[in-house]
Amino acid sequence: MHAFVIDDSSAIRKILSQYLQALDFECTEAEDGQQAFEKLQERGETDVLLVDWEMPRMNGIEFVRAVRAEERFNEVPIMMVTSLNELERVIEALEAGANEYIMKPCTQQALVEKLALIGFSLEGKQ
Repeated sequence: MHAFVIDDSSAIRKILSQYLQALDFECTEAEDGQQAFEKLQERGETDVLLVDWEMPRMNGIEFVRAVRAEERFNEVPIMMVTSLNELERVIEALEAGANEYIMKPCTQQALVEKLALIGFSLEGKQ
């Protein structure tokens, strides 16, 4: 399985990647939406995208909209991983095409639970 971890904080990228690698994901990291979109275009496929909201160049919502505009990525689950917790933001993210929303900082267990909600069976791996 492959995951993209997209966050302008290198510490957050490292933590999320470690959580995911412990769950048998291969991870690709990007520091903003623009870099992530370019890497995703090059790679051509992934199993899940974990996206921060507030990033330079292309923020998380812009990234989600760009990904959803590409038909070949319509089925890729997108999880917003952000410190923004206002209900309006959650609604905006879901309307833009995100499948789930998790607050930073998060535990590995919370991440496993959210991944399960979008279709990943990870029992016994945390």
